[in-house]
Parts: sequence; C-alpha cells; structure tokens
Amino acid sequence: MNLAKVAGLPAGAIRGTPPAIDADLLRKYGGNGPRYTSYPTAERFIEAFDAEAYRHWLANRNIGGFSRQLGLYVRVPFGDTGYLAHLGREMRLVAHAMGGDRRIARMHWGGGTPSFLGDEDSRRLMDTVRSHFELAPGADCSIEIDPRRADARRVAHLARLGFNRVSVGVHDFDRDVRLAADRGQSFDDTRAVIVAARAHGFRSVSLDLIHGLAKQAAAGLSRTLDRVLECDPDRIALHSYAHPPEDSEAQRRIVASNLPSPDTKLELMASAIARLGAAGYSHIGMDHFAKASDELAVAQATGRLRLDFQGYAAGGDCDLVGLGVAAIGRIGPTYVQNVRSLDDYEAMLGEGRLPVLRGIELTPDDLLRRAVIHSLACQSIVSKEAMGIAYLVDFDRYFAAELRDLARMEADGLVELEAEYIIVTPAGRLLVRAICAVFDRYLRATEERARYSRVM
Repeated sequence: MNLAKVAGLPAGAIRGTPPAIDADLLRKYGGNGPRYTSYPTAERFIEAFDAEAYRHWLANRNIGGFSRQLGLYVRVPFGDTGYLAHLGREMRLVAHAMGGDRRIARMHWGGGTPSFLGDEDSRRLMDTVRSHFELAPGADCSIEIDPRRADARRVAHLARLGFNRVSVGVHDFDRDVRLAADRGQSFDDTRAVIVAARAHGFRSVSLDLIHGLAKQAAAGLSRTLDRVLECDPDRIALHSYAHPPEDSEAQRRIVASNLPSPDTKLELMASAIARLGAAGYSHIGMDHFAKASDELAVAQATGRLRLDFQGYAAGGDCDLVGLGVAAIGRIGPTYVQNVRSLDDYEAMLGEGRLPVLRGIELTPDDLLRRAVIHSLACQSIVSKEAMGIAYLVDFDRYFAAELRDLARMEADGLVELEAEYIIVTPAGRLLVRAICAVFDRYLRATEERARYSRVM
C-alpha cells in the first residue's frame, strides 16, 4: 500500500523513515552491483565516442535555448605543479569548445589529494578556474579534505578561495583501526578542521566513515560514532569497505585476516545505522545520511534529489564538466571519461587535444532506464504514468520482464508493486542498488557483475 497517498503526505515524508535491516535479505541480494552514479555505467562507455564527439556536445549543450545548470568536477589525484598546469590546458580547451555560456552553479574538487595542495597552488588552481569559467553568486563549492593535511589555517585559506562545503575523510577514530588502515589523523585533527569550517562560514560539513575495516569491532565503532555525533556534521556517508588488494599499495599492506567476518561487518553496519537514525539523521539512500534540515533531506522530500558522480546532490538536473585524469563528465545526453594514465593525459594536452578516453551518447532506452533507476535511488518510488508520459511508452508492457523479476523481490518484501507505482520498502532501502539493477539492460544482457563492489 502506498502509505504516502493514504496519509495524504508527499512521498518524501514516507521516504524519510529509517531503513529496515533484514540480515537474510542482505545476504541474498547484497552481492556485487553498480552504484548507478551514471547509467549506463562507465564500463559501457565506448572509445568511438571521442574528443570530437565531446567537443560537439560541449558546443551544443544549449540546443533550442534550453540551458541546464553547469557543474565542474576537478579531479586532483596528483598535487604537483606540472599536473596543475595541465589542468589549466584542459580548462582552456573545454572553455573554447563551450563558447560563451560557462556559468558554474556548483564545483567540487576531489580525487584524493586536493587538500594536499599548498596555499599557493590551490590559489593558482582557483584563479585558473575563474579565468575560464564564471562562478555564479552563491555557487556550491565543495572540497574533499584529509585532516592530516588541512589544519585550521588551511581551512581559512580555502574559505577565502570561495569554498563553502567540505567533506572530511574520517574512516574511523579507533587508534588500532586507523593504524591498520594507514590513517594517522587523530580525533582532535578532525575536530579542528570542522570547527574551523564552521567558523569560516562553510555551510555544510560532511564526514566519511567506513565499516568493515581491519581490526574494527563493535565497541570501537560505537566510540567512533560518539565522537562523530559530538562533531555534529550535516551529512554522514557510511561506506562499506571493499578489499581488492590489487588496487593500491596501501590495501596490499592490510592483513586480510584482520578484516571482520561478513556477519560481523553486517552487525557493525546495523548498529551504525541505528545510532545515526536515533541521533536524527535521515537515510537519504544507499550509504548517505543527513540531518532532516539539510538540503539533501529537503530535496528528497520535494522530489529534487539527484544522483551523480559525487553521490547525492540537491537541485535540478545538471551538466557536469569533468577535469583531470580519469575524470567523468556529463553533457546533455552523453557521458565522457578522460584517459586514466597521467602520461596519456599530458601527451594529449601537449598536442592540443581534449584528453578523452571514451564516452557514450544515450539512446532513448538509456534515458528512460536512467530516469527509472535514479527515481528508485533518489525517491524510493517510480510513477509509471509519469515515466510513460515523459518517454512515450506503455510502462507495464515495456518493462514486462523487469516487472516479473520485481515480483520476486516483492515476495521478499523489498518492493511494493501497485498499478501506478513501484515503491521501495524500508527493507529494500539498503538494497536499492539490487532493485535498480533489474532495470539495467546491459547487466541483464550479460549478467557480469563480479567487477562491481558489493551492494551491501
């Protein structure tokens, strides 16, 4: 039954309820699967979509006079001056291809090391951004911060540059866990960053936690959550640790036997979710939580929550220019990804070429499925009628096979299937990636899911 309709409330009022945790369902459906920050996912991008295709869409993103907001993602996995110079070259090429409309409504610096930049380098990079793009008044400008390399003075400097949102990497405050994960910052380091951010006008502070880390145990995680709640962040991300040791040298140093068992990891997650809910944090979706007054919770309640490469965001649909090695962007009905090697990135820019590796131009089927998947992930509900009108399909006929698969999930209590709606239940909230995967045409065709991280 659609509780929102019965109660006479907007769907968001129901969606704000905490997720229900069913260990058996999490074991059954919590296998590998995409996060759906894009659809189709990056593995489906093709090299036939090249720099010329990207240039075309940059130049024509305002076809018909309709202009979406523009965002900028600056990926900084390397903190040296040479890399920053190449970022400037890429900005110049992108700006030239776009022409006059380069007003930025939101910007994010990520990729692992943006807070490792010194004051002069970060100022130079911001000056380069402003020389090629126009930051709109009140634009959301966020940055990822590692507390080991960002003290109160650095935070003040970032505020002067124009940043007003910050995401702080915590992982865990337990000493043994931090040492096992090679994360040396203390609670005092992290709290100093947060206090400075508040003092210098940052309007949002987000903390990133991880459950399932080596040597992590219930008592230690409980103490970490005590300290997290003491910091009073606006948003919290509770990520599940994945351990592919081939990914990095740091992960190869982790002793696998120190990792919690799957059942222990599930218990850690359940206890953390319960604590966050009791402290007043709404479950936004997947692994994101926010205060009820936060923009994410408000956006979800009003149907304006969206999912992109940085996770959940408030506001309407947005084009996104991705800058830097391996960065992904979205322009109109396309996605594009830069080359993943620093040598290739520098070489292509040195030749005056946009450093595109691959991309994709979405088909009408892709656009429809993306809309369904993001409605499930962001709003926990799909209106069949709205999708049918927007994309000129008979929803039940078009998705007959998918609805048969969902019927099995309905029998397990993950969804409710009504004549007009598909509704994600509280038990399905934590498994929404598995529900979304039912509508993934590429995944249905191949059933190759091992490459993705676990749903739960």
